[in-house]
Parts: sequence; C-alpha cells; structure tokens
Amino acid sequence: MPHLLAHAAVTAAATLTALLTSPAASHAADDAPPGTPAPDCVHHYADRRYTTVVNDCDTPVSVTVVYSDGRWALCRTLAPRDVATFAGYGFDGSRVTGLGNCLPGTA
Repeated sequence: MPHLLAHAAVTAAATLTALLTSPAASHAADDAPPGTPAPDCVHHYADRRYTTVVNDCDTPVSVTVVYSDGRWALCRTLAPRDVATFAGYGFDGSRVTGLGNCLPGTA
C-alpha cells in the first residue's frame, strides 16, 4: 500500500510540474496577447525544453514567445543585452513560431 501511495504522489507531482511549466499555464489574467513581431535585434533559440531569448537592442523590450498552437508565454521585459529563458515547445507537436511584442501583466 505505501508503494502505491508513493507512486501516486510521484505521478501527481510530475503532472503538476508539466502543467505549471507549459506555455498556456504561464498566462496571467491580464497578460496581453502578442501584438506585432518583436524587433529584429531580439533573437531566440528554441528546443523542446527551453527557448532562450536575447535582447541585442539598445533599449528594453517586452517580448513573448509565440507557439504554433496559438499559445504564448508570459510577457517579460528584457533590458539591453539581457538573456531570458522561456518554456520550450514540448512534446505535443507545437513549435515556436517567433517572438512578439507584448504588454506585461500587472498581476
């Protein structure tokens, strides 16, 4: 019986972690969807687990990662030369389609 409870706890923890780190779970209630594409001086590299974003602009930029399934990541403001890590595209067939300008939530 203790073995079954331990297995259930591990399964629940893994499921919760996956849900909380998915791009859809990262939306704040007042986080605006992406608007126009991010400037060309903001770059990204995406893989299944992480998307790394670099602001090579001379000014701060608020960006989000846009996914092929219509989701987007929580908006983040990057100072010049900042690097940020967002969720990757995962194993569900979705892909990162680009970066968008956004308005950070106030929550």
